[in-house]
Amino acid sequence: MKKMTMMMAALLLAVGVEAKPIKPMKPFIDELMGKMTLHEKIGQLNLQVAGDITTGQAQDTQVSGRIAAGEMGGVFNLKGADKIRALQQIAVERSRLGIPLIVGMDVIHGYETIFPIPLALSCSWDLDAIEQSARIAAKEASADGICWTFSPMVDIALDARWGRVSEGNGEDPFLGSLIGAAMVRGYQGDYSRADQIMACVKHFALYGAVEAGRDYNTVDMSRQRMYNQYLPPYKAAAEAGAGSFMSSFNLVDGIPATANRWLMNDLLRDEWQYDGFVVTDYGSIGEMIPHGVGTLESASAQALHAGTDMDMCSEGFIRTLEQSVEQGLVSVADIDAACRRVLEAKYKLGLFADPYKYCDASRRQRDIFTPENRAEARRIAAETFVLLKNGSRAGSPAGEAVLPLKKQGKIALIGPLANDRANMAGTWCVAMTPERYSTLYEAMQRAVGSQAEVLYAQGSNLVRDEALQRAAEFGKTMPRGDDGQLKAEALRIARESDVIVCAMGECADFSGECASRTDLTMPDVQAELLSELVQLGKPVVLLHFSGRPTVLTWEQQHVDAILNVWFGGSEAADAICDVLFGDKVPTGRLTMTMPQATGQVPLYYNHLPTGRPLPDGMTKFAKYTSNYLDVRNDPLYPFGYGLSYTTFSYSEPTISSATMKRDGRVQVAVTVTNTGQREADEVVQLYIHDVIASLSRPVKELKGFRRIHLKAGESQKVTFDITPDLLSFYNYNLQWVLEPGEFQLMTGPNSRDVKSVKLTVE
Repeated sequence: MKKMTMMMAALLLAVGVEAKPIKPMKPFIDELMGKMTLHEKIGQLNLQVAGDITTGQAQDTQVSGRIAAGEMGGVFNLKGADKIRALQQIAVERSRLGIPLIVGMDVIHGYETIFPIPLALSCSWDLDAIEQSARIAAKEASADGICWTFSPMVDIALDARWGRVSEGNGEDPFLGSLIGAAMVRGYQGDYSRADQIMACVKHFALYGAVEAGRDYNTVDMSRQRMYNQYLPPYKAAAEAGAGSFMSSFNLVDGIPATANRWLMNDLLRDEWQYDGFVVTDYGSIGEMIPHGVGTLESASAQALHAGTDMDMCSEGFIRTLEQSVEQGLVSVADIDAACRRVLEAKYKLGLFADPYKYCDASRRQRDIFTPENRAEARRIAAETFVLLKNGSRAGSPAGEAVLPLKKQGKIALIGPLANDRANMAGTWCVAMTPERYSTLYEAMQRAVGSQAEVLYAQGSNLVRDEALQRAAEFGKTMPRGDDGQLKAEALRIARESDVIVCAMGECADFSGECASRTDLTMPDVQAELLSELVQLGKPVVLLHFSGRPTVLTWEQQHVDAILNVWFGGSEAADAICDVLFGDKVPTGRLTMTMPQATGQVPLYYNHLPTGRPLPDGMTKFAKYTSNYLDVRNDPLYPFGYGLSYTTFSYSEPTISSATMKRDGRVQVAVTVTNTGQREADEVVQLYIHDVIASLSRPVKELKGFRRIHLKAGESQKVTFDITPDLLSFYNYNLQWVLEPGEFQLMTGPNSRDVKSVKLTVE
C-alpha cells in the first residue's frame, strides 16, 4: 500500500496536483461523509449527460456549475480525455470537497475498435475471446477518459421480435452466466491499472421477457421461472465482482424494478450479498409516473428506499429527496447508504488517489484502434459467423458445397449492405469512427487481388418504404435510389458473373433499443431481388446481416449457401472475407433458436414439456396435440447449430457410473472425429433432462461445452464432469435442491442432434 501511495503521489505531482495519503476505504469514506452536507450527499446520487465540451473547457455552464456546486456524482457519454479532464478539474478543484466524478459510457462491444455485437460474440462459444474483447474495450475507453461502462447486458431473451436481443448473450442461462462473468473480468480486472474500468450489469431484472417482444413493455412471471431461467446470469456477474448494476425499465411483480425493494435489497443485497451500487436506466425514476405508481417525489422516495443508489437523468433525487427527508418519506440513513456505495465505487476505481487516472491524453494514439486491437477484433469476428447452409438449392444435386469460394473468375457482390461502412459495426457503437472501417466491397477486392474480379451493385434499397428506412437508420445514412434501376443493374452484373454473393438483411439499427419487429423475414425489396437472382441459375451465397434470429425459411430452400454474419464490428468486412474464401473455417454456433415463421416466437430450446406433446417422430399436424395448423413446431435452425467446412461424427456417450450419490459426481465422455478434409474447431455440447421432478423441468438444459480443434481424420475424447450443482434447480419454495431420480445426459453438436445416456441419482 505504501509503494502504491508513493507511485500515486509521483503521478499527481507530474500533473500539478498535490498528492494526499489515502486511508483504507471505510475510514476514508467515513471521514469524507462526515464533512458532507445532506445536499452534497444527494448530489453524489445524480448522474447526468455531460453536454458538449468542445475546447477542453466546460462550455455547458449548467453542467459545470452543478458540478462545482457538488450536485453531480457522475456524467456519461462524453468522449475525449481532454474534455473529461476539464469536467474532472471542476469537480476536484472547484467543488467544496473535491469529490471526483465517475464517468460512464455505453461501451457495449468495443470503443473505436468495435467487436461483433454481443449476440454474435456469444455465438463464438469462446469465453477467452469474449473476455479479451472486453479487455480491449476497457483499454481503449480508459485511454479516452472513461472509467465506467454500461455493460454487460445479461438479460435472457427468448423473443426475437425484441430488438435488444442483439445486445445480449442469447436464450440460455448457463452460457449467459459464463459470458457475463467473463465480460466483468475483462472490463474490471482488479482496478489496479488505468486501463481497467468498472462494469455495470444490466438490466436488473427480467427486461428480456418483455411481452410481445416490444421494448419497454411489461414483464410478469413466477419466482420459480425467475430463479431457474432468468436470474442466473445476473447472479454470476455479481459473484464475478461487478462494480455496479443497472435497474431495468420493466415491472417485476407489478412494481417498477427501480423501486422494487424485494429485487434490489432482499435478493441482490441480502440473498446474493452484493456490495456494489445500483444506477437506474435512463430516466426510469421519472418513468414510474406513466407506470401509474407515483409522482416524481414519491417515485424517488420509493426508489431510494428500495436500494437504488444513483438516478440517471430523471433528477428525481436531487430535486425531491431533501423535501422527502423533511416529510419523513425517506431517512438520512437511506441517503447515507446510497452515497456511501457511490463513493466506494470511486474509491475502488482509484479516483480519490488520482482523480485524473483516466485523463492521460497521450494514451489515445498508443492504445486506441491499434493494429493489435484490430487484429484481435478481426480474429474474434471470424469465430462468430454461423454457417447455416452450404449445399445446392432444392431440386439440384445434393452435397455440392458452394463455400469456401475460390478466388477466381467474376464474383458479383450485390446488396444494400455490400458497400456500406456505417452499418458494419452494428448497433450501440457510441464511440465508433466508421470512416476508418472497410466496406465489404473494399475488403473483397483486397482479398482476391488480381486473382478474380469483383463486380458490385447496390441492387435495392434497404426497404421499399423510405420513411421506415429513415426511422431505422438512427443517424446513419444509406443511399437510396430507384428500386427498378438498382435491380436492373444488379441483374446485369449477375449475368456476367460466375457466382453471386448477396449482402442482405437488417441494417444495424433494425435491431437494438427501440427496434422491435413483428415480421422477421427478409425486408421486402431485398427479398424480391434475391428471388430474381436465384432464378438466374447461378450459385448464390447469402451473407446475412442481422442483430437477431430471423426467418430464413425461403432462403434455406432456394439459396445455395447462407452465412449469418450478424454485425461483426469494425473489422467485419475483412473477417467475412477470411471465412468466405476459406482462409478460416466457420465455427460459430447459434445461441438463439431461429424459427421457421415469426408466429412461432418466442421459440427456445429449453422449454417446458406439455401434457399433449406431438408423438415421437411426428412432424405433421396432429389434432388435440400442442402444435400449429400451418407450421411444424420445430425450428428452422436449433440452438447450438452451425456448420463447418468439414464434418464431424459423434460416438455414443459413455458414463463412468450409471448411478450417483447426491453428493457425488460422475463423468460423461464422447469421442468426436473430424471426418472431413479440413482441420477445424468443433463446439461439443452437453445437455441434461431431469425426467421426473417436483416441478416440471425443461426438455433440455445446456450444462457444458468444449471448443476443440481437430485435424482432418483426428479423434478426441471429450469428458464432462457431472456435479450435483449441474443437476440441481430451485424448487417451489426457491430452495436449491438436487432431487433423486432419473436424468438423461445428452451430447452432440447442437441441441437437436444429440445422443443420450441414463443416470440415476440416489
